[in-house]
Formats: sequence, structure tokens, C-alpha cells
Amino acid sequence: MILKLNQREFIDTSKPIDLSIELKAQEHSLKAWGQGDPKIEPVRDDDFVGSVAEGGVVNFKNIFFNPHAHLTHTECCGHITKEFYSVNDSLSRYFFNAQLVSIEPEKINNDSVITLEQVRNLDIDVNTEAIIIRTLPNSSSKKTFTYTGTNPPYIDGNVAQYLIDQGVDHILVDLPSVDKEQDNGILAFHHAFWNVPLNPNTTRTITEFIFISSDIEDGTYILNLQMGAFCNDASPSRPVLYAREEKNI
Repeated sequence: MILKLNQREFIDTSKPIDLSIELKAQEHSLKAWGQGDPKIEPVRDDDFVGSVAEGGVVNFKNIFFNPHAHLTHTECCGHITKEFYSVNDSLSRYFFNAQLVSIEPEKINNDSVITLEQVRNLDIDVNTEAIIIRTLPNSSSKKTFTYTGTNPPYIDGNVAQYLIDQGVDHILVDLPSVDKEQDNGILAFHHAFWNVPLNPNTTRTITEFIFISSDIEDGTYILNLQMGAFCNDASPSRPVLYAREEKNI
């Protein structure tokens, strides 16, 4: 289907670019924060098994996972507040003007950091509502890596206010977190982006653990941010990009 954006631009909904990493119940699955492998298991009781392969009439399985640790997820300010906020209440629409950028984090002491200077040097489009950050080098191993204890790259907390000032309300990264793995609970970027604890912003979102193939070019896109209807601070999500195309239609 062709959806017209304006007099000269459109998106083709038959050409989605899926940025999500799926949940897999296997030894070499994506994981972080000290969590083990996710589990997908048939329900069992005295006279029932939820597996057709094992003689059951249906496949009926329980899934055990942590959205922050095992797959692409979107989170809201409720991730760091005493009060409960659900990410399911954060969005009133699901399509956004988005920009994809690639950044190689700088080496600072023993850390790899996306710095304010790097982000300031980006040419962020004035219409950008969602920024998608692909870290370099880029590898498909990001989809199955065990991040626990590896001190992965993160974003300097000062970047948060700069992005807000540019009109960005949604941040998507191919990292386990926008903040440093071990920072004594400071979580500088999370706090700045959501203005916690002074006046929590309930509509901005952070999406982590995405994957962007290297053949997808930097530039402006339309983002469809899809989430599961979970009443929780975070939900499994499926961000999908559509290329902005120019043609008379």
C-alpha cells in the first residue's frame, strides 16, 4: 500500500524495515543484566501437555522473560520512578518522523561513550521526533550477545537535554541501555530525558536492543513504533521503519 505523506513524498507499506530482535528460548540468545536465558515451555499438568509434538491437541506454552534483558523493548519514565507509570499509556499515536544516525562511540578511559559533541555534529532534521542510533562497528552478533559484565557503550547524560531541545521525544538504540552498565544507580540519561524526579515526562520513550542492518542508510524515515499492550514500565516492542520516497503519485 502507498501512503502519501505530502505532495511529493510517500511511504510504501509493503517495504517495512524491522528493527526488532525477536525473543528466542535458546542458549545463545540475547541477554543482559545478569539474567539467564528466556524460557518457552509447554504447560503441563496431570492429564494435559501443551505440545502437539508430545501428544497434546494444541500448542499452549508459557513464556518467561524480562523485557529489559531479553529482546527489543520500549520503556517509559516508570522505569525509574517510585510512582507507577505504564508504557502502554505513553503513546497516543504510533507513527513518527524519524532519523537514523550512525555513531562510533569515543573511547574515554575504559568506556565507550556517545558524547554531546558527537551528537551536536549531527545534522538533525528539524522535523525529527524519533532518533535512531546505530553504533559502530555494527555486527549481527548484537542480536545474540550476552552483555552482562561487558561494560557496553552508552550515551553521555548531557545528550538527553540536547535531543529534547531538538524536538526529539523518542530515542531508539542498539544497546542494552542508554546509560552505563554500572554507574551506582545514577542513570543520568534516563533521569534527564524523563525529568525525574522533578516532573516526570510520561510521553517520551526509550527503546533499547534494536538492530539496524548495515545496508540501511542513514537518513530520514517514518517510524511505526509498535508495542505489546503490557501494563508495565516496559513492553516488548517492534519498531518498523519506512523509507521516505519521492515520486508523483
